[in-house]
Amino acid sequence: MLLSSKGKHRRPSKAVRIATLAGVAGAAVAVPLMGATNASAASVATWDAVAQCESGGNWSINTGNGYYGGLQFSQSSWAAAGGTQYAPRADLATKAQQIATAERLLDMQGPGAWGCAGAGNLTNDGVDPGVNTGSSSSSSSNSTASSGASEQQSAPAAPKQQAQPKPAERTEAPAASRSDRSEAPRAESKKTVTTPTGGKVKKGDGEYKVVSGDSLSKIAADHKVEGGWQHLFELNKDIVKNADLIYPGQQLHLTK
Repeated sequence: MLLSSKGKHRRPSKAVRIATLAGVAGAAVAVPLMGATNASAASVATWDAVAQCESGGNWSINTGNGYYGGLQFSQSSWAAAGGTQYAPRADLATKAQQIATAERLLDMQGPGAWGCAGAGNLTNDGVDPGVNTGSSSSSSSNSTASSGASEQQSAPAAPKQQAQPKPAERTEAPAASRSDRSEAPRAESKKTVTTPTGGKVKKGDGEYKVVSGDSLSKIAADHKVEGGWQHLFELNKDIVKNADLIYPGQQLHLTK
């Protein structure tokens, strides 16, 4: 639980006066020139102890009270110590970046900048925490990632290859089929006879072939067909539709 009696960088200091005179942006530029030296440094364990007292060890805390991050930077102290080169506010920066900024503030203001300095025995003990802020590598990786994403977005999608229509295969009809087709008219002609008017009638397969001048009665009489022409007509009703009309070339059955 945070206590309202904590200092939290509220003491007027050289850093605050610099930030006030130069402005936040100017302070961010000026800080690298007066960065922390080994003369003002504390170990990571010491900063962890201070953060535990200041914020319960929560390095991304922002309660809305005007102090941010694990070491509860005020916005003016964060800017004055160069923290804005990492993030706009301390709670948006990594633990290592907050410690690096705190090292610079420690050099500028001393341990009294933190109300919880005593809880962590914060002093200018000269111990370099050796933290890696990762600002350059982080920005480089972010730049690479964004560049890669940009390339992916801008790169046109490869056109889908459309399957080419398969050329129709030419197939030659087997010789037997062509022969069958050519034989078909002849086969049909063998089963029919042509009438004088050009029509087609069934030929039949009987033993007697009709010749010009024939009639059913004449054929029945000449060949002594039992039952006469009527029986002859019954025997050949499949090809003779009218007893008075038979055609040369038709083949009639004379018996069953």
